[in-house]
Amino acid sequence: MKILIVSDTHGHESNLEKVLERVSPIDQLIHLGDVEGHEDYIEALAECPAHIVSGNNDFFSDLPREEEFWLGKYHVLITHGHYYGVSVGTERLKEEAVSRNIDIAMYGHTHRPEIDIDDEVTVLNPGSISYPRQWGRKPSYLIMEIDRDGEAHFTINYLEN
Repeated sequence: MKILIVSDTHGHESNLEKVLERVSPIDQLIHLGDVEGHEDYIEALAECPAHIVSGNNDFFSDLPREEEFWLGKYHVLITHGHYYGVSVGTERLKEEAVSRNIDIAMYGHTHRPEIDIDDEVTVLNPGSISYPRQWGRKPSYLIMEIDRDGEAHFTINYLEN
């Protein structure tokens, strides 16, 4: 199973279009917020099941604030992250995930990619595909693959400008 994880497109999907051309076919798309009203377009573009949560810039959105679901054997929590103070660290998000027996917590908001794997919970952030803020400022996204043995693998990928 191949899952594309993105965040913070902020109404600018040209890089998402490029990524989908590069990595398709995918089995699921996860968008971690700040779609700014473009969720229908993103879902149509993905051509697969999509999970999308609202971000701090998704005003008047009907998107859920967060979502829990299963990917294979993994219990997953997706959120934009601003309700957990991720701009100053992921401790609150990790505590919440552990209290809910979450295996993988995904968030956006910071526009900086991260893979943090420990014994209790894996925390993922794909960064921003439209407005990156990490050193080098390359648009980033995450690919999660679940292999034939049911094990998850994660890679941060970058678009060249």
